Amino acid sequence: MSAATTRSRTPDRLCVEAVDLARAAAEEAAAPGIVGEHTRTVAEGDRVVTHFFECQEPGYKGWRWAVTVARASRAKVVTVDETVLLPGPDALLAPEWVPWSERLRPGDLGPGDLLPTEAEDLRLEAGISGEDAPPPNSVVSEDMADHLDAEDAEMVSRVPSRGSIAALAEELGMRRARVLSRYGLHTAADRWEESFGARTPMAQAAPASCQSCGFLVPLAGSLRQAFGVCSNEFSPADGRVVSLAYGCGAHSEAAVMPKTPRPALPVLDSMRADVLALRPPTDTGSVSEAPDETTEELGHS
Repeated sequence: MSAATTRSRTPDRLCVEAVDLARAAAEEAAAPGIVGEHTRTVAEGDRVVTHFFECQEPGYKGWRWAVTVARASRAKVVTVDETVLLPGPDALLAPEWVPWSERLRPGDLGPGDLLPTEAEDLRLEAGISGEDAPPPNSVVSEDMADHLDAEDAEMVSRVPSRGSIAALAEELGMRRARVLSRYGLHTAADRWEESFGARTPMAQAAPASCQSCGFLVPLAGSLRQAFGVCSNEFSPADGRVVSLAYGCGAHSEAAVMPKTPRPALPVLDSMRADVLALRPPTDTGSVSEAPDETTEELGHS
């Protein structure tokens, strides 16, 4: 029997000696051969002691069987109070449970999946429906409304009158149940800046920023001042929201690839063709001189 361990109190002797009773209770709860050696004894209170046994069940490494025994005051019979399997300091435990809303990552949503949004989502805020404004005037006269059936009348009533708050909200894209809040706007901007921003390695090596690229499609609203959508199919950010300070090697104004140089034209020594004799000249031994044109002119004069 192992030495007893106390919790600032002296363990009861009869309860400490009831090791066989505790082992039998553990084997009844588990199975024969699963309960290992007796490891320690802990005094839980007056005449209350817990015995710990090794667990040899595969998959429960580091776990232990804990059997609590007790006896009544002035009684000599020890009884089993509780039997439970508990993890030890080095037990193999499952990871802490995390709610699905915190486990979800971008790209996990597949076809047919539904992602419900919480009613108090900080990324959203209530839109402008126009219900708080005074009801607008009817777009049709009473005589005309009598000729409309119920379906057409309902459709016409949904159209906000020109100049009303609802019409202005619809033009600005805010006549929805919920719109993006300032917090949601900032978190989205931070996420896009981290993926396709000025500090990325691609942007650091780019010849110019997206602000001067012809493939940039500007966004609407306040995001237009800092972000756009890339439309270059050869860019790594094609179809993505990029920062205006981002850039890549597929910039529309990147240096044009140099063309293959043409070979230089051949250089000629003469502008006329050289006359070559087919046969060598024949030596006759006499030299004939051409008559002097000046002498001939003087003789005839």
